Amino acid sequence: MKRVITLTLAALLLTAVPSAQAAQSQGALELSCASALLMEKETGTVLYDQNSHEQLEPASVTKIMTLLLVMEALEAGRLTLDELVTVSANAAGMGGSQVYLKEGEQMPVSQLIKCVTVVSGNDCAVALAERLSGSEGAFVTEMNRRAQELGMENTNFVNCTGLPAQGHVTCAYDIALMSRELILNHPEIREYTTIWMDSIRDGAFGLTNTNRLIRFYPGATGLKTGSTDTALYCMSATAERDGMELIAVVMKSPTSAQRFADAQALLDYGFANYTLVNIYPETPLAPVEVLLGEVAQVQPLLEKECLLLLERGEETQVSTRLTLAQDVEAPVEQGQILGQLEVYVGEELRETIPIVSSQQVARLTVPDLFSRMLRRLLMAD
Repeated sequence: MKRVITLTLAALLLTAVPSAQAAQSQGALELSCASALLMEKETGTVLYDQNSHEQLEPASVTKIMTLLLVMEALEAGRLTLDELVTVSANAAGMGGSQVYLKEGEQMPVSQLIKCVTVVSGNDCAVALAERLSGSEGAFVTEMNRRAQELGMENTNFVNCTGLPAQGHVTCAYDIALMSRELILNHPEIREYTTIWMDSIRDGAFGLTNTNRLIRFYPGATGLKTGSTDTALYCMSATAERDGMELIAVVMKSPTSAQRFADAQALLDYGFANYTLVNIYPETPLAPVEVLLGEVAQVQPLLEKECLLLLERGEETQVSTRLTLAQDVEAPVEQGQILGQLEVYVGEELRETIPIVSSQQVARLTVPDLFSRMLRRLLMAD
């Protein structure tokens, strides 16, 4: 007969908040930009919103989607980092930010990615787009398709660079969505977005990151700046502290300095007022007995990692309640639910995590049962 064990566990969670941060107001921020959004990476929770669904020109922040498609192509094996890409006349003719690629020049994919992330090279972005889709137009079709998959409802891409074009628009919320997809599923992009200074062509051409937060903001991890005469100054800024990574999107700031100030204000607000904690049972999960199974026990485990976003000060209010079957009858499927972990903040249930079987266990056949009984009888003798 199955029994259920219920335990209430007090969670011992970090951390004390420095008084200077704790004193920061959680009210409206004084930002110069037309639109802004702050999002936590792991949960996708929006922490601050200012006109985040207003359609605006993104300038080179567009290249986040370009980079996302490139990273997905690398993961799928359709591209390799050391592959040489031959530059077309079209790519070499791009204006704006560039590294002055020449028609027929060859450059490794890794170098092209570095130039896109560090100095926003339009020529490099187009070279990558043409390599993946045959033409920039075909690549833009893929950009818009991916945007729809991510729920970017206020976005329409016309090119892969962000150069001014009629109808090329997005919004702060949509930028946060594609930024999150990139940094959550392709953390290796940090190898490029955290570069402050570097070079290409054997040191002959220097690169300095357009994102000055990489140099001056503690914990900065990226991501992309952009500016044109009509878009003004935009950026998606990412930073991580104490295991929590935030995405701050700023659109249409009047000046470059104000753009960085707005992004920093958003990040400061997030780090001052929120924390991300990993929730787990206080003691290891005990094996569950398997009745009539080919093995006697199965090890339970949490179906997924439980990361809980909390307002600063809520850490001491967290508790967990574990419900776990003491035994289960075979057959048992891998991933079969054996219980659950409930996570409370005060009296509020914030999360329920299924506890599942770590393996499959087949049921004993009649001959197996007979053999087992016979062995026991012989051992008893």
